[in-house]
Amino acid sequence: MDRYSGLLGIAVFVLVGVALSSDRRRIRWRLVVSGLLLQLAIAAACLGDFLPGGGLVGVIDAIARGFTRVISFADAGTEFIFGKLGDAGGSWGFIFAVKVMPVIIFFAALMSVLYHLRVMQVVVAGVAWVLRRALGVTGAEAISAAANIFVGQTEAPLMVRPYIAGMTKSQLMAIMTGGFATIAGSVMAAYVGLLGGETDEGRVLFAKHLLTASVMSAPAGLVMAKLMFPESETPRDESLGSLLKAERTSANVIDAAVVGAGDGLKLALNVAAMLVAFVALIALIDWPLRQIGDGWSLSRALGVVFRPAAWLMGVPWEESGKFGSLLGTQVIATEFKAYLDLSKFIADGTMSGRACQIGTYALCGFANIPSIGIQIGGLSAMAPERRQDLVRLAPRAMLAGALACWTTGAIAGVFIG
Repeated sequence: MDRYSGLLGIAVFVLVGVALSSDRRRIRWRLVVSGLLLQLAIAAACLGDFLPGGGLVGVIDAIARGFTRVISFADAGTEFIFGKLGDAGGSWGFIFAVKVMPVIIFFAALMSVLYHLRVMQVVVAGVAWVLRRALGVTGAEAISAAANIFVGQTEAPLMVRPYIAGMTKSQLMAIMTGGFATIAGSVMAAYVGLLGGETDEGRVLFAKHLLTASVMSAPAGLVMAKLMFPESETPRDESLGSLLKAERTSANVIDAAVVGAGDGLKLALNVAAMLVAFVALIALIDWPLRQIGDGWSLSRALGVVFRPAAWLMGVPWEESGKFGSLLGTQVIATEFKAYLDLSKFIADGTMSGRACQIGTYALCGFANIPSIGIQIGGLSAMAPERRQDLVRLAPRAMLAGALACWTTGAIAGVFIG
């Protein structure tokens, strides 16, 4: 029965997007249907072991194991700097700054090297080609959406930077929504360790789900963007080849690694600062609420507000309140805080395995209030003349990104048994 509520959730989230559309008459339903079918196909291939030959489950498992193995190499750097503190099995337990931040730095350096070697450009071009053929979006929209699978919300638009100033508002909406609907590869690597714990099986399981969620959210972001802000102008369309002819920004592999490590450090410090601020602010809000009565908290209030959305993703009603608090935390704080709370539910067993796995999909995006400022600042630096448009579109794009994540969660809920 819970799986059927996931099917209902897909329809409801799409209808919400239609209700909030700037021009319902211009909605391209072929794009919407194609995007949803592409999401369903990805989920079926990656999660549908009922398919002949098990679909792509075996391939995805192998990729997840390889991804987990690569992430584990960060432990060497962590141990060199922090010594035994990197061992979560010690009496000091799991130390966030020691176990998570080095992974972000290492993976950012690795991604920078892969971009310098043009490995990632080939991968991004392949994904963009599929998105363009399946959904009929412009080359810039496809490239940015594909890049968002691997890099962050302000890094992906760099691949189409020369074209941002001349983009239509609908294209800007698609670029921004794609950033809100996905996460960066560097923080994805951190979430694998955070959710999977110290066991290889746990890390591989959540690596598989996070990888699948990131790929699914690329078409989901485009669908929600085009639902809520359909194209009403004539966009300039460029070939994928011309969009990917960017010059190298690093001199060599060593330079790329150094630059990537520096960027990773900035990101890790930003994550740490955001968590310190928002965990403290939530504690501040909880203090007067607890004076009202036992059990009152911001988390509980968010659980009540977002409980229907949780149930629409296929989460059992008895768990939907706790799940809803995760959705609310993601929106008002950050997905990192929400994943941190989810990791506690996993560790203490207070949420079922199925709900935790659906949560991995629903939270897999930067769709939160703090990210609005990040996107406006990042994109405005690339195209200062479009700042006013970006400011107006940002809240709508954040909401579209959240709906895209929830749609991905609902689709995952249909396939996760």
